Amino acid sequence: MGKKEKKPPPGSSLSNQSQAGQAPAGESASGSAAAAMPKKEEGEGDPKAGAEEAPPTCCGCRFPLLLALLQLALGTAVAVLGFLAAGISSSVLVRDTPHWAGISVCVASLVGFVMLCISYQPDEKTCMQFTVKLMYFLLSTLGLVVCVLAVAFAAHRYLQMTRFTCDTVLKSCQCKVDTEDPLGRTFVYQDAADCGSVTSTLSLYLLLQMVLNLIAALVCLSACFVMWKHRYQVFYVGVRFYPLMATEGQQQKV
Repeated sequence: MGKKEKKPPPGSSLSNQSQAGQAPAGESASGSAAAAMPKKEEGEGDPKAGAEEAPPTCCGCRFPLLLALLQLALGTAVAVLGFLAAGISSSVLVRDTPHWAGISVCVASLVGFVMLCISYQPDEKTCMQFTVKLMYFLLSTLGLVVCVLAVAFAAHRYLQMTRFTCDTVLKSCQCKVDTEDPLGRTFVYQDAADCGSVTSTLSLYLLLQMVLNLIAALVCLSACFVMWKHRYQVFYVGVRFYPLMATEGQQQKV
């Protein structure tokens, strides 16, 4: 009877209810934000992980379109000049008519066009792509070596022809480098009555062969370099020492 119950102030119940309602709401909001963060990170990481590597380009074109076109044009020109030089006389040596160099460069260019028809996959994920790329690399290397040999043969013969002394004997042209040397080699060009036209025409063909084969060799070298750079442009130097350095740092901290 003597004790009186203390009544809470009229606004305290409302404030307690509002605080109790805000606490779960805040916890739910923080929980939803925490749950949303990993989803966002996963969403951002997926495109990067699933993105495929772009195919290599050369001067804005997909590799090896430009180089294969140059190889085809230069190889065709070298082969045509070689056959034209062989038509001057039936006794012209094969090394003086390097149509074989042009044919090898044309074959390399055709393999390059085949590589364009195959869908690009980074790091040679398909056996077909790896085989075609290896064939194109080897054929371009072969074309480089063959074109350099053709340039050397043409340059040697051209230097000899600048010192030729020719005479017409029985509808054939006989030329010697040194007429006073009885043991000197005699170059005979059959079915060529006019020695002047034969030597001048053949000298012009040899000059063109030197220029075209030199350009073709540079193009084949560029193709090999681009393929090598795209495949082995990153060198992992010092990676083996990183775990050792990490363990040493951990031991020092302990």
